[in-house]
Amino acid sequence: MSRKDIYQLLDVLKEYQSLGIAEQIDYDKFYLYSIITHSTAIEGSTVTEIENQLLFDEGITAKGRTLQEQMMNLDLKAAYEKSRILATHHVPITIDLLKSLAAIVMKNTGSNYKTALGDFSSANGDLRLLNVRAGTEGKSYLNFQKVPARLKEFCEWLNEERSKVERGDVIDTYALSFDAHFRLVTIHPWADGNGRMSRLLMNHLQFEYQLIPMKVMKEQKAEYIQALVDAREQDDISIFRRVMFDLHIRNLQQEIGQFRKSMEQDVIGDKQKNVTDVTDRQHAIINLVKEHTNMTTTQMAERLGVTKRTILRDIEALKAKGLIIRIGSEKTGYWELK
Repeated sequence: MSRKDIYQLLDVLKEYQSLGIAEQIDYDKFYLYSIITHSTAIEGSTVTEIENQLLFDEGITAKGRTLQEQMMNLDLKAAYEKSRILATHHVPITIDLLKSLAAIVMKNTGSNYKTALGDFSSANGDLRLLNVRAGTEGKSYLNFQKVPARLKEFCEWLNEERSKVERGDVIDTYALSFDAHFRLVTIHPWADGNGRMSRLLMNHLQFEYQLIPMKVMKEQKAEYIQALVDAREQDDISIFRRVMFDLHIRNLQQEIGQFRKSMEQDVIGDKQKNVTDVTDRQHAIINLVKEHTNMTTTQMAERLGVTKRTILRDIEALKAKGLIIRIGSEKTGYWELK
């Protein structure tokens, strides 16, 4: 990641925090629902964020969605809830912990397998006892016989790196979470659910160090998968890391833009409401100000045939609604319409 990209991420994070986006009511809940929705969408789920909200909060199932799709989302939600508890306690990452989370992820959608070396179930979080390929024409993943040893090495590496990360070092912590994602999915320990588990572990580390968790949006699936393929084929983890930083920056910028737009719409809506609340005489005052910005309240009273006290009362009401402001003194100043 270049120095320019580092500064860009830090600036985006600073703006995100300054706007108070994370301080909105139920922000953590809805952000998590969004992470889950997009993670399962990458695996083929068509359940939307709104449908997941109804499913998670109200138990209302979505019409036109398969039971498997909805169970996939419910299971991943349960896994994230467990992960967040573990993250607050900074528990060591072990094979048993990963298997327990994988069992939750695949609880209702996992499969049973029968092999010459024995039976195993992805629904139980069992490590695979067969070899797998990355697609029909892709490279083979690690031989299943090597998975336990490689996974043990992975856990040892990750725990050592976690101990080195300094609190508040945003860039290094994000980099570690992206590297952990790539290394785990490259080992491919399970027959099913490796993508969801790798993204879960990435977010687990981000939760642990109180970072804004990354969402891999369903619209970014092709770019994300290509980064995994390129990094693996070229044996260069920096390729994946660089793409993940870029996607995260873009996603945060999009959220900032949406938040700013919603704030502007709220302001416009308030002004429109205020305009509809003004009286006929207050409308007349606004029209006078449009034509004569330096008109005094005495002149307004004479023009409208009311007392100056009435005009002053109406002016205060218009000021309170944010529709008018006086710049300068009564004699030498002028009016501005908002």
